[in-house]
Amino acid sequence: MTRRAYGHVCGWALARAHARSGGAALISGYLGSSDAFDLAVGEFAGEYADQAQSDYRAFVRAVREGCVVAAME
Repeated sequence: MTRRAYGHVCGWALARAHARSGGAALISGYLGSSDAFDLAVGEFAGEYADQAQSDYRAFVRAVREGCVVAAME
C-alpha cells in the first residue's frame, strides 16, 4: 500500500469515527476550512507507516539472527 493510500484510509477512518461521535459539526467548525489538519494527518500516517516497516525489518532481522524466537505458522 502506498503512503498516499495509507493516509487516505487513515483519514477516512478518523473522519468516520468522528462523524459517529455526534460532534461532527463541532469538529468541522473547530478545524475550519484549512487543509492543515489533513496535511498533518497525512504526514503522520506516512511517518507512522515508515516506522512500522522499519520496526518489522528489525524484528525479522532479530528472528533470523536468533535474538528473538518466533513461531511460524
